[in-house]
This record gives sequence, structure tokens and C-alpha cells, in this order.
Amino acid sequence: MLWLEVGEVVALVAVLVIGLPVCWLILRRRWLGRSGGLFDCSLRLHTTTPSAGWVLGVARYRGDRLEWFRTFSASLRPRMAFERSETRAGRQRLPDPVEALALLEDQRIIRLDAPDGQGWELSMSDQALLGLLSWLEAAPPGQGHQRTWHSPTPD
Repeated sequence: MLWLEVGEVVALVAVLVIGLPVCWLILRRRWLGRSGGLFDCSLRLHTTTPSAGWVLGVARYRGDRLEWFRTFSASLRPRMAFERSETRAGRQRLPDPVEALALLEDQRIIRLDAPDGQGWELSMSDQALLGLLSWLEAAPPGQGHQRTWHSPTPD
């Protein structure tokens, strides 16, 4: 009979140790996405190793900021924030074969550049990338992504 009580205590501890963090991650993701605009988005940390440094995460639009959160974190605060007025869309590319193993399926990589020359690479789906580019271009006049229009040359 004592072994049943010990077994119940061990099972309860296991449920608490495993179940609570998993429940927290689920509730956290729902809380982050409560206002909509949440999407899967990996961020590449600065590293000298090629194709390395990718961290799974989610991003959301909040006013004139794109906020990025780590997937496996207890924090309710964004780890990174990109101000629309200070962010420029850079080069886009497909992940190389090594990067593809660390990223979600069917992702594209885009570089976001800041005025100080610092840049970050983000990986997201084609739909999320289209949304990001639209969000950058929808900035009020004088802010956001600057596009240079070239008129056609006369024949």
C-alpha cells in the first residue's frame, strides 16, 4: 500500500514538472496572439558560424513595432523589437540545406536593416513575408520602407 502512495506522489510531481511548463507555453502563445497578427518567425542570432544561430520564435505586430518572442521562453516581453520607422527590408533568400534543418518547412529568409547598420535575419512563411513587407510599406509618409521608383526610359 505504501508503494501506491509513493507512486501517486511521483506521478503528481511528474505531471507538475512536465505539465505546468507545457500549459504555460500554450497559454502564453494564446495570450500573445489575442489581438491577432501572431506568426511563426525564427530569428538568427549573431554568430560567426555560417548557417547557425537560428532560434524558433513568434512575432506580432503591435502598433509601429514588430515584436519577436522566443518560442520556448516564459517571458511575456519581446526579446527583440523592430520599429517600423527604423527598419528597412533587405535581401531575401531561401535557406541553405543546413539552415533548412533548423527552420520550419517552406520558409524564406529576409534581412532587416537598421539605420545604424545593424541587421537581423528572420525566417518566415511566404504569407508572413508578404505581410511584413506590406506592413513596412504601409508606414506613414516619410517613415518606413523607402522605395525608389524608376520611370521607364523613353525609346
